[in-house]
Amino acid sequence: NEMGLFITILVGIIAGYVAAKLLKINVSFWIAMLLGIAGSILGGWVTSLILGVDLTSGFNLTTILVSIGGAVLVVFLYRLLKKK
Repeated sequence: NEMGLFITILVGIIAGYVAAKLLKINVSFWIAMLLGIAGSILGGWVTSLILGVDLTSGFNLTTILVSIGGAVLVVFLYRLLKKK
């Protein structure tokens, strides 16, 4: 649904910004946004696999924290791949 996609993008933007700051990488806003959206999707997927529950539904603290966790992982992988 359109609202779910909008929330994923919004939370992904927040998660990408926070993850880029936490891992101290210097990337453009657009790259941080894309990494954050990917991280948001990854975080939701991983938590649903592990816990069997979708923790990324709606705009709330749990969704943001799960998305930031996924974004940190994606930013970390991005940094590893960029060094090569």
